Amino acid sequence: MPPFTDSRAPSKEFIQNKPDPNSNIVTIDVGGQLFQTTKQTLTLAGSKSLFSKISDSSDRYGVVPFIDRDPELFSILLSLLRTGHLPSKAKSFDLQDLISEALIYGIETLLLSSQSNPSQFEAFNLEKSLILPLNGRDSPSSLSTTPYGSVHVAHGSKITSFDWSLQRKSTILTQFTAIDSLLALSPNIAAAGATDFSGLQVIDLEKGFVRETLTWENVTRSSSTVQAIGSSPQYLFTSFESGRRNSNSIMVYDLQGSFRPVIEIGRHEIFGANLDSAIPATNLSWFSSHNLLMSSGSHSGPFGVLGNIKLWDIRSGNVVWELKEKVDCFADVTVSDDLSAMFKIGVNSGEVFFTDLRNISGENSWVCLGDARKVTNAKKEGVGCKIESHGNQVFCGKGGDLELWSEVLIGSSRNGKHESVERVFKKNLMGRVTDVGGSNITQLGIGGNKMFVTRKDQQFVEVWQSSVRGF
Repeated sequence: MPPFTDSRAPSKEFIQNKPDPNSNIVTIDVGGQLFQTTKQTLTLAGSKSLFSKISDSSDRYGVVPFIDRDPELFSILLSLLRTGHLPSKAKSFDLQDLISEALIYGIETLLLSSQSNPSQFEAFNLEKSLILPLNGRDSPSSLSTTPYGSVHVAHGSKITSFDWSLQRKSTILTQFTAIDSLLALSPNIAAAGATDFSGLQVIDLEKGFVRETLTWENVTRSSSTVQAIGSSPQYLFTSFESGRRNSNSIMVYDLQGSFRPVIEIGRHEIFGANLDSAIPATNLSWFSSHNLLMSSGSHSGPFGVLGNIKLWDIRSGNVVWELKEKVDCFADVTVSDDLSAMFKIGVNSGEVFFTDLRNISGENSWVCLGDARKVTNAKKEGVGCKIESHGNQVFCGKGGDLELWSEVLIGSSRNGKHESVERVFKKNLMGRVTDVGGSNITQLGIGGNKMFVTRKDQQFVEVWQSSVRGF
């Protein structure tokens, strides 16, 4: 039970200043220090919170409620109720103390919102601020974030989860030898797969057990390994490949109906030496503004790296647009709803390209944002580079450095009508001088108001946050 009583005998001072039950002002005694606020402020905490009980007690008994807690921490949380964010003086307190106190008062959700609000994500002010250590010797192979700012990290056969405050860490051991694909479905549930282990597993990370195992029935009746995982609010997408590596498919499952199979799309079989006929998708991204699924895959052959990018209509199971990559194939691809565009890093040139999905064409859709002279470069400078979109920003990990690409708003209007002009993007290097360089970046993820970065041969996760954040 919370350390709160509404039946404490009031002192003489309190009797002389007995609260008026009809007043909108509420007086609270916290650890011997008096606070005054309004009933409207207390109701912002929710009907199940301790603050709501305080307000009810004041109305019912006409006494000053007493709470045997730290008054300084109480003042921080009361300020959170009043303004929706923590005051600057909260910096002098340990975040874990505030979390523990918020749990007692029943307002952890409000504290979570104030600390992991995506609207507080300031791309131009991101700096490396924290290191999250991992257990064991394995480097991160995949990571996945949630909108609340929590993050799950696969390293070796283990998955380590950090809560939204990044203060609490838990690690579970899975059946996989090594995890290649990881996707957070909720703060406590994740889908995981590997390229050398059959089936997609839906894992309860809090209780440490497998809730579901999803497999794909292929023609050769061999195992079905996972190449990529993606999701929309309604569906879970999984790219499977047969154990013999001669067939592949994308399965669509219903997230709202116990992972019931909905449709199978893009089933391919390899015949003879025609490898291009069945490249498995190694990247699945949902393009919500167009209700389309983007799949991409590539392979290295005698004539260089070849690949394809497809946009799928889930309702019909048909491809609505396809691009075959032959010159400077992609090292990584991402889609941006806010920019209505798709971005890639050329595997040869290492340069960033974009294609405008509002006016998409065929083979020559890509526009190089960097040095176009390097397109035919055969040095493969883009191998291992990562690209990730968030809002109207695009982040690119090249070697050990982070680039931020933003659209420059250039336009004109005539008679009140906007005229289309060439889209222009500019690059900025991220972080302070001390943040630049280091081992090659292997993973990028954004959740809440944080960006998470992993690097080659390192057993930790970097946390990048805004240098102007409130706390």
